[in-house]
Amino acid sequence: MAKKSPRIEEYLECIYKLHEMQEPATTSRIAERLELSPSSVSEMLKQLEQRGLVRYADRGVVLTEEGELEAKRVIRKHRLSERLLTDILGFGWDEVHDEACRLEHDISNKMEEKIAEKLGDPRTCPHGYPIPDIHGKIARGDTVQLSELKAGEAGVIESVSEENPQMLQYIGSLGLYPDAEVEVKSIAPFGGPILVRVADKERSLGKELAEKILVRKR
Repeated sequence: MAKKSPRIEEYLECIYKLHEMQEPATTSRIAERLELSPSSVSEMLKQLEQRGLVRYADRGVVLTEEGELEAKRVIRKHRLSERLLTDILGFGWDEVHDEACRLEHDISNKMEEKIAEKLGDPRTCPHGYPIPDIHGKIARGDTVQLSELKAGEAGVIESVSEENPQMLQYIGSLGLYPDAEVEVKSIAPFGGPILVRVADKERSLGKELAEKILVRKR
């Protein structure tokens, strides 16, 4: 498979991550995440469709088999880079996303192999997302957004959206890291805050923030 341009890689990666967060890959959502105009995104999506990398669905676009394999190739390099930055170089989990975005397009296959070997072939990135193996296979369990849990339900945090450093700092201050156990105590009506219990402490967070956290229901 011929290497795609960094621009194409960014689009495929973005679409993959939106679906991973259980969000539709619409033109507006892609434009928001890539900080581009909707018209630019629409034009690029047409090009990706012509290349056989995406297809249009009821809500936005989805990756074709080729597009998904290419996205996983880039995501593997990205998430291994994040683990290298946190585990070896001492970066915080809120500092690594942008750095990894710069590295992912330039890491050779040989360097990727060496990084994975050095790190002990990690299964997840610092934010809890699975790292595809060299064949594009990925281990993922059933998850829901924290906002979907009802009062009295509990789960274990699987992953946290990594795009916003300030949000990660705040989520970390609440103790809402991957593998933390969390229980929903109450939910205020009309989209009000959600009260959760984590590490024997009760924390309040908004619905929008809770949508950025994926959990495995217990």
